[in-house]
Amino acid sequence: MQTKSTSLPRTDRAEALWALALLAGAALLTFVVKGYFLFQASMILSYAIALIGLNLLTGYNGQISLGHGAFFAIGAYTTGILMDRVGAPYWVGVPAAGLVCLIVGYAFGRPALKLQGLYLALATFALGVVTPQLLKYKHLESWTGGVGGIVLTKPNAPFGLPLSDDQWFYLFSVVVTVFMFVIARNLIGSGSGRAMRAIRDHEIAAESMGIDNSHYKSMTFGISAAYTGVGGALSAISVQFVSPDSFTMFLSISLLVGMVVGGVGTLWGSLFGAAFIMFVPSIAESISKDAAWGVYGVVLIVFMFIMPGGVMGLIAKVRGISGQSGQKGHV
Repeated sequence: MQTKSTSLPRTDRAEALWALALLAGAALLTFVVKGYFLFQASMILSYAIALIGLNLLTGYNGQISLGHGAFFAIGAYTTGILMDRVGAPYWVGVPAAGLVCLIVGYAFGRPALKLQGLYLALATFALGVVTPQLLKYKHLESWTGGVGGIVLTKPNAPFGLPLSDDQWFYLFSVVVTVFMFVIARNLIGSGSGRAMRAIRDHEIAAESMGIDNSHYKSMTFGISAAYTGVGGALSAISVQFVSPDSFTMFLSISLLVGMVVGGVGTLWGSLFGAAFIMFVPSIAESISKDAAWGVYGVVLIVFMFIMPGGVMGLIAKVRGISGQSGQKGHV
C-alpha cells in the first residue's frame, strides 16, 4: 500500500528556506546597524508593503494605477491624525490606515470599473494630483495641519525591552511586513487569486466562466489601497512627520517604477523595488546634484535593458539556465 507524501514540493521548500533565511537576516539587522541605517531599512519595508499592494492590482489583476501615492498619503495621515489628534497608539493607527484605505479604494474602484487601460490610469493619475491639494484645504487644517503637516513621535519599546526607538519600530515593521506578505501569498494561491488572474488574462472569458468581474476588480482595488495605506502609515511613523508636499505625483510614479524594477506579478520583487526607490535617487544625487534626475533616468533605462522582466525575472532566467545545465549534466 502506497502512502501519500505530505512533504512540500522542492520549489516550496526552497522558497520557505529563503524566507526563513531572509527573516533571520532581517531580525539580525536590528542589532548590527543603528540609527539612520535602521530608518532606511524601515522605509524599505514600508515601500515593500505598498508595492505588494500595487502588484496585486496591476501584476495580478491587470488594472493600471498612476495614483497609488494618494493611498500612501491617506494611510500616513490616518495614522498621524489618530496618534497626534486622538492620542491613539501606533499599533491602532497602522491597521486603521489599512481599513480607511480599503474603504476609500473600494469606493473609488467601483465606479472606475467603467474605465479600462489608459482611461483608468488617467483617473488614478487625477486622484494622485488632487489628494495633496485636499490635504491643504483650509477647512481640514484642524485635522491635517495644513501645509505645516503633523509631527509624530516614534514609539518606545514596550515591556522594558532594551531596544532603542529605531530598533523597536524596525522590528515592528518586520512583523507587519511578514504578516502582510503571508496574507498576499495566501490570497494569490486561493480561488480569489485565480479569479483575479483570470480577469487579467481575459476579462470576457473570465466573465463567461461565472466570475463576477465587478466584485473582484473592486475588491482588488480596495485591498491594494489597504496595503499601500499600511505602507504609508509605517512610513509616517518612521519619518515622524507628514505633510502634503511629501506625497507629490512623483511618489506614485516611484511606486510604479519600483514595481516594474522588482518584477510585475511577483511578491518577492517588492523588496528589490523598494530598495530601488530608497537608494537610487540618493545615489543619483551623490553622483551629480545638478543632473540628479538625469542620472536616475539613465540608471532606470539601463535596468530595463538588462532586466526587462525586473529583478525577479532575471533571477528566474538564471535559475532556468542553471536548471537546464544540471539536466544536461545528467544526460
